[in-house]
Amino acid sequence: MIGKLKGVVDEIGEDHVVVDVHGVGYIAFCSARTLAALTGEGEAVTLFIETYVREDMIRLYGFRSALEREWFRLLLNNVQGVGAKVALAVLSTLAPSDLANAIALRDISMVSRAPGVGKKVAERIVTELKNKAPAFAGEAAATIGIKQELGEGVAPAPIADAVSALTNLGYSRDVAANAVAAAMKVAGEGADSSQLIRLGLKELAR
Repeated sequence: MIGKLKGVVDEIGEDHVVVDVHGVGYIAFCSARTLAALTGEGEAVTLFIETYVREDMIRLYGFRSALEREWFRLLLNNVQGVGAKVALAVLSTLAPSDLANAIALRDISMVSRAPGVGKKVAERIVTELKNKAPAFAGEAAATIGIKQELGEGVAPAPIADAVSALTNLGYSRDVAANAVAAAMKVAGEGADSSQLIRLGLKELAR
């Protein structure tokens, strides 16, 4: 099994890249986000690889980070109806931290933005991975707990009210939750909603 490729970009296709490793060209299928990050042929590249073996084929899937690869595995192995193509579509649309946020907030519409992902599949992704999101949240780890409480409707009233107030001002739920989480670090857990709103707006103004 191949776990990582380190070589030079030989060719960039619509859905794959060919990596030349000491004269051997490996085809790795990638998300659009990964392909967009490649600057062109001749570039040195390191890809984390998931080897997909079936009776009729062996495919390599390449990712810029180990975290992105873990999300591919989670989607592929834990969500019914999600194959490699859909998993790549999700990761093409959402970065790992954004996907973790969407799952924590139960934001089905955000997940269903990915091509080929309808509402039912998005609901399954959110439901099946809700307990796994915190461990693979990456840069979203600091606020994932609050977002899960909001998504499940069990967040303390001051937090829920502050997030609601900020979303009513036009901010997305994710951005509002991040701002309120930052406000809580300053004000403490006993802060009321007005404090959290004021400090949240200050955070958003930066």
